Amino acid sequence: MLLGGVLLAVQAALQLAGALDLPAGSCAFEESTCDFDSVFEFLPWILNEEGHYIYVDTSFAKQGEKAVLLSSDVQTEEWSCLRLVYQITTSSGSPSEPSRLNLYVRFDDESFDRLLWSAKEPSDSWLIASLDLQNSSKKFKILIEGVLGHGNTASIALFEIKITTGYCIECDFEENHLCGFVNRWNPNVNWFVGGGNMRNSHSILPQDHTFRSELGHYMYVDSVYVTHYQEVAQLISPVTTAPMSGCLLFYYQLQQGNDSIFSVYTRDAAGLYEEIWKMGNPGNADWNLAEVEFSAPYPMEVIFEVAFNGPKGGYVALDDISFSPVPCQNQTERPFSAVEASCNFEEDLCNFYQDKEGPGWTRVKVKPNMHRAGDHTSGLGYFLMANTKFTSQPGYIGRLYGPSLPGNWQYCLRFYYAIYGFLKMSDTLAVYIFEENHMVQDKIWSVLESPRGVWMQAEITFKKPMPTKVVFMSLCKSFWDCGLVALDDITIELGSCSSPEKLPTPPGECTFEQDECAFTQERRNRSSWHRRRGETPTSYTGPKGDHTTGEHQEG
Repeated sequence: MLLGGVLLAVQAALQLAGALDLPAGSCAFEESTCDFDSVFEFLPWILNEEGHYIYVDTSFAKQGEKAVLLSSDVQTEEWSCLRLVYQITTSSGSPSEPSRLNLYVRFDDESFDRLLWSAKEPSDSWLIASLDLQNSSKKFKILIEGVLGHGNTASIALFEIKITTGYCIECDFEENHLCGFVNRWNPNVNWFVGGGNMRNSHSILPQDHTFRSELGHYMYVDSVYVTHYQEVAQLISPVTTAPMSGCLLFYYQLQQGNDSIFSVYTRDAAGLYEEIWKMGNPGNADWNLAEVEFSAPYPMEVIFEVAFNGPKGGYVALDDISFSPVPCQNQTERPFSAVEASCNFEEDLCNFYQDKEGPGWTRVKVKPNMHRAGDHTSGLGYFLMANTKFTSQPGYIGRLYGPSLPGNWQYCLRFYYAIYGFLKMSDTLAVYIFEENHMVQDKIWSVLESPRGVWMQAEITFKKPMPTKVVFMSLCKSFWDCGLVALDDITIELGSCSSPEKLPTPPGECTFEQDECAFTQERRNRSSWHRRRGETPTSYTGPKGDHTTGEHQEG
């Protein structure tokens, strides 16, 4: 076994709840696998009685084989948090196909499994994954899949899986796993666990807020350890895995001093920070309640940050982080609607509009033929056309404005376009971001080179601090170089277009851009599928380009 030595070093720090009174879908794997069973068709998970965990490794299995663990029925009528303590190990080097641990949910009324979480990074220690489970009246099963990667030695182990009521970003710091919160290590200033029997600080630290006693626990940062000022200590929450919006509450206390800065940030998967709270008046010497408007429509971390700018910083303590789906102090804000910010132009312009002077963009419908494709949505519907020979004038600019978008959010803009007839592509179609007052504009995308007469997809991620509008702009430079520009299926969603933490494609979906996903074929004869880019090699045997980008195809 690969995990014995590592387990002994960390087991004392992971004394999580025992096997007694565990809710459905939970197990500490101390003496059994609880209500989890290995699926017979695959490798069995092995219970290590000495170390209290289950594992699968290459000492008794082939590379690429999988082990599947299935729970009994689970129901989460209230919002719940599933925490998984796991470890993936591999031999030195970076195998081309690493081991992977996947967690699915299987609803009773569905015929497929929903991928909730996936990990493949190897580690020398146990890791904690925190996954939000939205409240639902439907019963489901938890399916855990371990796939062994290539390498001389590879193993996957589970120490505990536990479901508790509440949000994953909530924590009272009374359990040793700290709810999955982690300190970002800094040589000079860090978050420590305070309270209990811990007396590792020179400062006189407070009683905790949860129990109002010296036995309770909290997190704190102490300036006594600081050797370089203007460095920060960061306490990072688990990443949210389900959309949530409401009020983030926490209690903080600080030793009176003017040399400390306490702030709260959010950080998305692309690494973009946004400050959502900063300590103003230090308040009284006891615990102070902070209420912060918090919205996470896409995966985010909450970061509690402390910086000391002088020798009299004292300490900052944090305890009892909670969340309510109700806005703070009944504040109401109209939520962003992806439907209102998108349009396929089948019925009208939706919430898009254009400059009043000149015809600009026009809704058109063309009959597909060998020279021109129909619209992108269905091939037979409507799309927008700019710079038609009948309406355009040399130097004319057509602007199409989208609806107003709230500031301080990250957006993913996707749309399809097709270019006809231009000699030069430069600025035939460009996308700008306009402030609400139209005084400031920023070009975020423009056509460089593009196949002519083929629908192409563009993806743009952007974020601005102020309310903005997306503007599509087409320029007719001269009578001799003025072709047609088509635009269709504009969508705007919250989040990054290409998140680094993006999960694998759901079952049954594939764009074939990277590989064949989970699709396989039976090669029984010479008629088989081939993944290709561009046009097919013979006439009348396939499209000019693929549906996704216009360049790749599966045919």
